Amino acid sequence: MTYAATSTNNNATTAPHSKKAAHRSESPYQQRTTQRDNPTQQLIKQAVDYLLQQLEAGKSETLTAYLAAMARFHNYSFGNIMSIARQRPTATRVAGFHAWKELGRFVKRGEKGIQILAPMVGQRRKRDDTDRNRAHDDNTKAAPVLIGFRAVYVFDVEQTEGAELPEFEHNITGEVGEHRERLIAFLDSQNIALEYTENIAPALGVSYGGKIAILPGQSPAETLVCLVHETAHELLHKSDRRTMTTATVRETEAEAVAFIVGQSIGLEMGRASSDYIQMYAGNAALLAESLEVIQRTSAVILDAITGETGGKLSAASVAASEAQNEMAEVA
Repeated sequence: MTYAATSTNNNATTAPHSKKAAHRSESPYQQRTTQRDNPTQQLIKQAVDYLLQQLEAGKSETLTAYLAAMARFHNYSFGNIMSIARQRPTATRVAGFHAWKELGRFVKRGEKGIQILAPMVGQRRKRDDTDRNRAHDDNTKAAPVLIGFRAVYVFDVEQTEGAELPEFEHNITGEVGEHRERLIAFLDSQNIALEYTENIAPALGVSYGGKIAILPGQSPAETLVCLVHETAHELLHKSDRRTMTTATVRETEAEAVAFIVGQSIGLEMGRASSDYIQMYAGNAALLAESLEVIQRTSAVILDAITGETGGKLSAASVAASEAQNEMAEVA
């Protein structure tokens, strides 16, 4: 599951978790809408508990294998990216001959490599160094420096064959029913535009602030969960609060909301959400810290697509809750 949470950059590193808000009650679930008062809260609590258990269990074997494989693919310089695009415009994943071999794949016979430049790192010595200076250098090794570049060859995944590469699983199944249409109607009521476009690939969804883009071709269940994820970003992270959160916090909150909503309406979520959160370095502790805002946002979206509370909740309640938290923090 690959989402792009926003179209703007953010360098903030401070998360706005209120210590006072965390101690409002013995339960992490707010008292204003208890399980007894609202059946939606029962669904939310069950989903949160299950997600917490998955996060505490750690990374799944699928995620571990996926991250290990991704580590084999280097981040290339702009010049090398342009060189790869010029020589093989259809390239998606490239690696050297030996890197592919370590992944259990082998370059097909007759394939032509893609030439890029690799840095050469070493230590420079002065020409007039004496033996004494060399002995001194051996004891105090100089930091390596870039001494030049050399041509190397990489190959696209389509030029190789062998073991299948691990993929990040986002297989979500179940009956969507009228939930998707109701969520789209909710977005319309909030003046949030929705479009389906392949231009955002490989991201499955993007939240721009007032507009959501979804990658077409996903299953109905995957599309709905992706849409919920981006809706959560729109409700939570397109205000002043965004500058007070990190990417890890934002992705944890949005994906937790997506999991809760999907689980509550009967979709089979598997470990897709917990793996996604952990891929962004999120964990159970971070989820617990953001629990109140996650719960409220989930309730708003569930109300919009199920009507369990008779439409009494609104997106404005999320913003109001955030304002109350900030006031409590100042107090």
